[in-house]
Amino acid sequence: MATEHGGVDEGVRDGLVAAARDAAGASYSPYSRFRVGAALLCGDGTIVKGTNVENRSYGLTICAERSAVATAVTAGRVAFLAVAIYAPDSDYPLSPCGACRQVISEFMPPDAPVICVDRAGRCATYSLAELLPHDGLYELKDRPLD
Repeated sequence: MATEHGGVDEGVRDGLVAAARDAAGASYSPYSRFRVGAALLCGDGTIVKGTNVENRSYGLTICAERSAVATAVTAGRVAFLAVAIYAPDSDYPLSPCGACRQVISEFMPPDAPVICVDRAGRCATYSLAELLPHDGLYELKDRPLD
């Protein structure tokens, strides 16, 4: 169930949603005609955008969330506080796919908000932990290598 989560005030949330909406406008989705935009709030306050990039071989399609993560990491940003996803072709607030949940969990804490918005502006906000419960991989990052 969608809930409201702290850590992002209304103004920041609105800015993230606007950036995700802008990113959706750049979508390359000639096959599905299903546009998606994502915006990450980085630890330094920067907002980084990404959009879905389809390929006629669907398995090679890149989701908006992973596109945003790749752009942020390329710019040297690896700590994210929140993500907004805008799907202008969806009748309901669309949450990230499983692959995107796993990728963003590498860079966001479990209590980080994931803000999902549909074409009508309806918003559902989840914590990352709600979308990826029982994530047991966090301890791997801090394990010493043998």
